Parts: sequence; structure tokens; C-alpha cells
Amino acid sequence: MKVVDFHCDVLSKLWENHEASFAEGPGLDVTRKTMDQGNVAMQVFAVFLSERYGRPSFERVLAQIDIFRTRLVESGDLAWLKWREQVKEIRDGGKRWGMLSLEGLDGLEGNLFYVRLCYELGVRFMGLTWNHANWAADGVMEKRGGGLTDKGREFVGICNELGMMLDVSHLSPAGFWELAELTERPLIASHSNARAVCPHPRNLSDEQIRAIIAMDGLIGVTFVPWFVRSGSQAVKADDLLPHIERICNLGGEKHLMFGSDFDGIDHWIEGLESPARYQDWANTLLEHYPEKLVQGWMSGNALDFLEKHLPLRP
Repeated sequence: MKVVDFHCDVLSKLWENHEASFAEGPGLDVTRKTMDQGNVAMQVFAVFLSERYGRPSFERVLAQIDIFRTRLVESGDLAWLKWREQVKEIRDGGKRWGMLSLEGLDGLEGNLFYVRLCYELGVRFMGLTWNHANWAADGVMEKRGGGLTDKGREFVGICNELGMMLDVSHLSPAGFWELAELTERPLIASHSNARAVCPHPRNLSDEQIRAIIAMDGLIGVTFVPWFVRSGSQAVKADDLLPHIERICNLGGEKHLMFGSDFDGIDHWIEGLESPARYQDWANTLLEHYPEKLVQGWMSGNALDFLEKHLPLRP
């Protein structure tokens, strides 16, 4: 079964370790080999700037975009998804595809011109924050729980103009609701689960899930163990099922996808340790749900969304 995954952090690992091989690994969850094994037709690659390396800068954003271009695309491992017309090629099969996102605006350094430059360089959606505050908004772990700044609201207007999609994973609740009012386009939660099932701050409330569904957006159920279940016991793939059931019960069966967060985690769900296990996961879902629904969650819903909301090639 064809798979689309809306979030991984392998670019930051490749930036940290120039000897790492995307083709084979080792030390990487997402590689060309594991994508092939799991039949991942399209993977979103986030540009994430770890705080371990000092203050985020636009230079580091450009460095990860360049890694994607040179080591994943020009190497022949992936085709680059930028335009609406290309989605049909993903449906038709034959190639593996990658799309670029930005996880947190910190590296743009408050320069709104860089938003346009990232779009020209092929970035197609952006999350406003990681867990903390930046020049645009407060993240979900920021204690003051603020919303968007004036410059953050200006950023949203530029994204609406460009056709840049916006990601609410990591955004504070106040920021979420402010963004929901401002945006002219559906929102994505690329890697978040249901807070009613697991009360982690990074998960979405029922009201947030309903709001994303009402605007025809997407929710990427994620494989971060501590977003799946509280407690010290090992998390298994079946533990994701209550999150799927909750989103479906709120009306989201056609708005559900997966955003694994592979290479952004150091503990894994048993049975979902890399993209290579995606077909096992599909078989697990088929034990509980009709094939048409499962195909939608694995790739169809995400591809339908991209076919509506990616920009047309100029």
C-alpha cells in the first residue's frame, strides 16, 4: 500500500553528520532503503535547527535545504515535490518523492523576505514554532501561552499570498486559534495526536481537531511514544488505534494521515521503528478498518490535500 509521511527530521541528522548516508544509513530511521521497504512514495523532510548548536540562523536553514537538494535529489534518490501537477506522478508510482517543510521560524531571524526566498527554494509548508517562543509566536511549551506577534501576523499574510501551507504542530493554543482566524487556507497538524487519549501538551484538543476538520485541513497521527500513551510501559502500534478512533469520531476520517517524526525521536513504538515497518502498520489497520479508509490514511487523504493546495507551476 502506498504511503505518504508528513514529518521526519533526517535533514538535521545529515547536517550534523556529513558522513551519514541517506541511501543506506546507518544511524538514520529514514533512508532510501527504508522508504523502499515500506513503500513510502512521498516523505516530508523538515528543516529543524536544534538548539544544541546555538542560535538558529538562516545560514543553517540554507545548509539543510542544500543537503536535501544535493544529497537526496541530485543523487537520484528522490524527486522533489513542489507543484500541484506533480501529485499525479506520485499516484502513478515509479519514483520516491520528497517535500520540504520548515519546523519553526526561528532560523528566518525575523526577516520576512526569507519567507519568500524559502518558497522560491522549494519549501512548501512552515510551522510557526518549535516548543518555545520566537519572533512570530509562542510555542506549546512556552509558559506564558501567548499567541502571534505583529510580525507573526504579517508572516501569515505573506504565506496566504504565496500559497505556503501552515503547520500548527508545536504552536501554543492561543496561537492556534489566532492563526485559525487569520489564515485563508486549511491548516495542517503534521505530527500531533489526540489530547483526549494522551494528555501531552503537544497533542490536539477535541476543539482543535474539529477546527482543522472544519477548514478541510489534515492531522498527521505521530509515532512519538510519549504522545501516544502516558506511563513507562513500552508503546505498541495498537496503542495508536484510540487516537485514530478519536479523530474519526470527531469527523476526521478523511482528514487523517501520518507524520511519523522518525529521526526526531530516540525511542520508538514497537513495530514502528522505521519507515520499513509501514506495510506491517497498514496490515494492522486493515484488521480494524475497511481498506478504503486505510488507503486514505496511508496516502490518499494527504495526496488529495496536496492536489488542492500545492501551488500550480508558474
